[in-house]
Amino acid sequence: MTGEEDGRIGVVAALVRGAFLVNAVYTESAREFGITAQQGQLLCVLMPGPYGMGELGATLGLAKSSLTGLVDRTERNGLVRRGTDPRDSRAVRIALTRKGAELAERFYAETCRRVERLTAELSEADRDTLAALLGSVVTANKVPVVFQEPAPGIEVRATN
Repeated sequence: MTGEEDGRIGVVAALVRGAFLVNAVYTESAREFGITAQQGQLLCVLMPGPYGMGELGATLGLAKSSLTGLVDRTERNGLVRRGTDPRDSRAVRIALTRKGAELAERFYAETCRRVERLTAELSEADRDTLAALLGSVVTANKVPVVFQEPAPGIEVRATN
């Protein structure tokens, strides 16, 4: 009898399938807000404040050309804006517009609710264990902060 036949899944399959599950929820949430999943990621990354293009590329794991296209499309929708870096006039920083900050906050809150529901059938102790284990994996692998810890009233900084 394999693990799946008795309800158990190995760590590799569980992580990969879990990633697919969360990505599907993220994509569905983004679609309902009229954005792509990548635009949703960009908005969530920018919630604490502006980023340089290099920082964004590293955080989102995107090549320069892919990131430029993503920022271009999101800027055309009025959700982000390019600005100069006060420390280096040659560098570009990307920030949320007021419209982008409002959308980011709503998208973030709804996505948190949807992801939270994925573990609704777990006990509080199991949820804590899951969070601790996944947190250890994320920390050990130095995963960039692409999604803030859910907290009531997270401040979203916008620029016009």
